[in-house]
Amino acid sequence: MAESLVSALLPKLTTFIDNVVQYQEELKSMRSEMERIRAFLRVADSLEETDEEVKVWVRQIRDIAFDTEDALDEFRLLIGHDHRIDFANSGISGLLQRMSCCIRNFKARHRIAAELQRIGARLKTVCVGHGRLSNRLSRRVDQLGSPRGGDRERAWQDQRGNALLIDKADLVGIEGPKKKILDWLTEGEPKRAVVSVVGMGGLGKTTLVKQVTEEPVVKKHFEVSAWITLSGSSSVEVLLKELLEQLAMVIRKRVPAGAHKMDCHWLKIFIKDLLQRRRKTFQGDNSSCPPHLKEICSFILKKCDGLPLAIVAISGVLATKDTRRVDEWDLIRRSFRAEIDGNDQLQNLKKVLSLSINDLPYYLKSCLLHLSVFPEDHNIERKRLIRLWVAEGFIERNEGKTLEETAEDYFNKLLSRSLIQVSETTIDGRVKLCRVHDILREIITSKSKDHSFATITNGQGEVPPEKVRRLSIHSTFQAPCMSLSQLRSLYMFGAERSFIDTILASTMKLLGVLDLQGAPLTRFPSQAVDSYYLKYISLRNTEVKKLPRSIAKLQNLETLDLKHTNVTVLPVEILKLHKLRHLLVYRYENISYLCSKYGFKALTGIGALQSLQKLTYIEVDDDQGNVIMNEVGKLIHLSRLGILKLRKEHGRDLCCAISKLTNLQALSVNAVEDDEIIDLHHLISPPQFLQRIYLRGRLQTLPKWIYSLHSIMKLHLRWSRLEEDPFVSLQSLPNLIHLELVQVYDGATLHFKAKGFKKLRILGLDNFEELRHIEIEDGAMPCLEKLIIQRCQLLEDLPLGIEYLVNLKVLEFFDMSKKLVKKITRDGQDEDYKKVAHIPQVFYGYWRDGGWDVQSVERDAEGDSSPKPGTSMRSNELPPCWK
Repeated sequence: MAESLVSALLPKLTTFIDNVVQYQEELKSMRSEMERIRAFLRVADSLEETDEEVKVWVRQIRDIAFDTEDALDEFRLLIGHDHRIDFANSGISGLLQRMSCCIRNFKARHRIAAELQRIGARLKTVCVGHGRLSNRLSRRVDQLGSPRGGDRERAWQDQRGNALLIDKADLVGIEGPKKKILDWLTEGEPKRAVVSVVGMGGLGKTTLVKQVTEEPVVKKHFEVSAWITLSGSSSVEVLLKELLEQLAMVIRKRVPAGAHKMDCHWLKIFIKDLLQRRRKTFQGDNSSCPPHLKEICSFILKKCDGLPLAIVAISGVLATKDTRRVDEWDLIRRSFRAEIDGNDQLQNLKKVLSLSINDLPYYLKSCLLHLSVFPEDHNIERKRLIRLWVAEGFIERNEGKTLEETAEDYFNKLLSRSLIQVSETTIDGRVKLCRVHDILREIITSKSKDHSFATITNGQGEVPPEKVRRLSIHSTFQAPCMSLSQLRSLYMFGAERSFIDTILASTMKLLGVLDLQGAPLTRFPSQAVDSYYLKYISLRNTEVKKLPRSIAKLQNLETLDLKHTNVTVLPVEILKLHKLRHLLVYRYENISYLCSKYGFKALTGIGALQSLQKLTYIEVDDDQGNVIMNEVGKLIHLSRLGILKLRKEHGRDLCCAISKLTNLQALSVNAVEDDEIIDLHHLISPPQFLQRIYLRGRLQTLPKWIYSLHSIMKLHLRWSRLEEDPFVSLQSLPNLIHLELVQVYDGATLHFKAKGFKKLRILGLDNFEELRHIEIEDGAMPCLEKLIIQRCQLLEDLPLGIEYLVNLKVLEFFDMSKKLVKKITRDGQDEDYKKVAHIPQVFYGYWRDGGWDVQSVERDAEGDSSPKPGTSMRSNELPPCWK
């Protein structure tokens, strides 16, 4: 892990050398020594687990690197202070101020240079003291530099599929082998096993195995089965997709959205999710688990979270425990992390998982260790993680890519190595939430502590290190005596207001990340403006109402996250923050079908924030609307733009601005009133990467440029009141996945033609006041998985042709006519009901007395299409389709 620290340190050291005169030779020698050490550190990371001398050497190097960083950051802080001095003041006071600055600057540079000289001497002493180790690491570096051989894949013609076509009556001579395999499968010990059938080509292996799997006794014994043919040229990804489809069909669950685009890692995750609830504890015999141990076993299995290596390892430990001694088993539950660290039988587990970590390139190790700051079982928002990694300085610049795009690459690499798990995805396949396996998290947290990467406090009497660089507070505790003067990052996930005030009152001039999301705050922490290095501030989900004008002092701020706060006005001084990349200021209020959105009053000079990538949501001023739109056009790096309270007269200037935003991927525009026209017809050349569009307001006719957007994946239209049927043109969009329409068209009939909406997965229709008939042709919307119809009171019949939607998994009706709802809750023999019998989940509901009454119509596991007693839910939130 020290490799990433030294790598980040070298550019800072070079900058300092270029700005000082004293000790040039000594400082350059120190830089050369660190460059040489960096080559050894990757090898040292892999040996640190087993070699105590290496561990000591790495710790000494890390401490030296930390001290060096502290000195260099102090120098940068001084330079930053000088830049804030008013050199335009030509009076006596200005002259005295500049003279004082020069004297102070000279003394400080000399002092810091002398400190670095002393650190350089320490570095040489450490390296000389471990000369023998240096030679050993050099040999290891040479070994790692040698190329690795690889197995050659051989292409061959697979004829085994023909064996699957043979009738049982035509087979002879297989009864004996078949009976033997059947006995192994159905009468053997109730545990996981592999039965291999081997022999030369042409002996009939495939035929034999196929006949075994078709036997009724096998189908009865195994709840889930799949048949996959593997050839020498088979792609693992293709095999996993086939396996996922077969399992989903057998289990009667839908194939996850975006499965055809998933890589191997995601496919494995979803296959595991399909199967994990069908596993059995105690080798398949739940009855053999003593009742008094079931709760403890469930907890431990939850910790293992389906990781086979973890399950096997912890089982070896539990096997040595007396099943009559609950206290022994409960001790394992309570001291799970200590068991991983101290139990010999679990050391192999730790070594294997540590190997996955040690094998990472240095630039990924810091990203992985950073996950330790999040609490256990915490679902982490991917976007939040990306912004934090950039602010923490983990991301290296890559030509042609933004830092955020490179961070996405880092995220995907950790994902592909199974070091991050997907918790939730969006409908278009993007990761929304992620988490870390509990056992892997314990190891990451342990390494984070050993490497002084982060200090985690959860009120359990932890002894913090002398110097804290990253502090993550998971609960309020009696604050121990610790210095925060070197603190770079502060995270709070659970603390009382008084405790937060105590922490924030500390001197933290080197602070770069301040994440107070969800903290019980009502005011902006005024002390934060003294942290010159601050790049990231999140006050999301707090009660903060106002920002101070002194926020202009944060010249390095890149992310300001005020989502779901009460901030509606920003001080004009914020326009001085030219490095700001993400400005998120908005909140929602949902009641029934009403969704109110609030942003902040737009500043007329917002075009000065040239680095902005995300700007949401600006409320357009009545008098300055056109000026604001012109300013927005200057923000050429924007990938996401949200605008509220737009008026018709601002449309032309908005179109002009959008045409300049060539990197725009998401656009949200809300009119000042639902009847106000959004005039977007003047946009001739829309951004080619535009994927998501949300428009709320009157359109009358759909802008023609929308039909040409081959990149669009998500389209939400509200209150458009179109004069013509929009589906005629929208159905040809090749990549449209999610379409939601609210009071968009008043026609009596909607017609979905064959081959239309080829990739659409979610369709929502709401408040089509005149709609009486929906017709779906065979071949239309072949990928549709979810259909929601709401507040279409004149629609009394099921969509004609709904049975053609063979991939439909969810059907929802809210506030619809009782005549229509009656047709999905009737006897299973009813012809209308049979049309939706293939749909696994059917819901209907009404808004009553300030809340939703939702009923589900369920099917049983055997596929019986008759309606079963549904579950009832009560909620005051939006219906499922709006979440």
